[in-house]
Amino acid sequence: MALEQMRPVSRRYDEDEHALPTEWVDYYWQTGRKGAPGSLGGATDGFVQVCIQAEELCFGDAGLYLRMPTAALGGSAVSAAGTPEQKERFLRPFRESPHPIWGAMAITEASAGSDSAAIQTSARYDAERDEWVLNGTKIFCTAGEGASQIEGGFVVVWATVDKTLGRGGIKSFVVPAKTPGMKLVGLEKKLGIRASDTATLVFEDCRVASANLLGGRAKAEKKAEPARAGDKGFKGAMATFDASRPIVAAMAVGVGRAALDFLVEELARQGVEIRYDSPPRSQTALERDVIDMQAELQAARLLTWRAASMMNRGRPNSLEASMAKAKAGLVVTKITQKAVELLGPPGYSKKLLVEKWMRDAKINDIYEGTQQINQLIVARRILEYSSSQLR
Repeated sequence: MALEQMRPVSRRYDEDEHALPTEWVDYYWQTGRKGAPGSLGGATDGFVQVCIQAEELCFGDAGLYLRMPTAALGGSAVSAAGTPEQKERFLRPFRESPHPIWGAMAITEASAGSDSAAIQTSARYDAERDEWVLNGTKIFCTAGEGASQIEGGFVVVWATVDKTLGRGGIKSFVVPAKTPGMKLVGLEKKLGIRASDTATLVFEDCRVASANLLGGRAKAEKKAEPARAGDKGFKGAMATFDASRPIVAAMAVGVGRAALDFLVEELARQGVEIRYDSPPRSQTALERDVIDMQAELQAARLLTWRAASMMNRGRPNSLEASMAKAKAGLVVTKITQKAVELLGPPGYSKKLLVEKWMRDAKINDIYEGTQQINQLIVARRILEYSSSQLR
């Protein structure tokens, strides 16, 4: 699938940003979606396999992977924080819809990037209509166009029910596509992953049923106790990252592998063989560079599988998920840059896809928690410091 369906259209949809890759979307929906994120089994069902699939597909093209019609991060949020009834209601269409649909998650705001607790988008409970009313603006929403505009999809929106409560007031809400009050106002022009739709969404008096609060149906009387509205609240929402960070790490490994495999093949074509069994002192600088890149990539892959395996067994994996994400994001950035460098002028040319992979790689070091944020989480976990003690 990666080589036969994705690579042939990689350059076209990198250059024609925001165009829907119809042939890829239709192929995936008809043939390739079995086992994709959105399974009713959620993140606990074959999660290592989900990560392997992410690596293989991003070996093909990371931008097209993000444009696949799946529940994506919205599905991860529902799986992590939703009730059994919500998982059934929101994820089943991804198996049964007659046409491609998308899921998305909207967290980032202009004044709240990595600091999720600073979210300003508000949710007000209307007891008379038993609905939540959302107001605010979300930016850099991956798959936001398809999820907000195509019937059957949904966007999981993080909002605060009481700004004075800080992170205690943050809840997540499922907003079905085409809900009045949810508006698509723009698509980002990006450095990489240009085949994906990265949207800006505005919510103006956008009403959703109280049953769309992830974690549990809000009771009218809970208006006075907004911090307790929803069974899992902020912790449940943050658990989304424990599922999504290993997937992003796997995506990074896939992009890195694409660049590294191409580099080794090109060197072999030029008559340069890597002497793995030679002492380091007798190897060339190029050989040592390639071996180091391969070792780093394998280390990132093993950390990713470890985090996924722990989640698969129902074990807490916040530390391991952040370790995998931090390692893989850094490794893929270095590997793709080095591949461009070692290939010389062709590596920097659009005649090859290596320069594209270098541009696609950087986002893996930024979204789902930046390199710095994930290192901070790792340090807190290892040193047993709270967020107030280590900032």
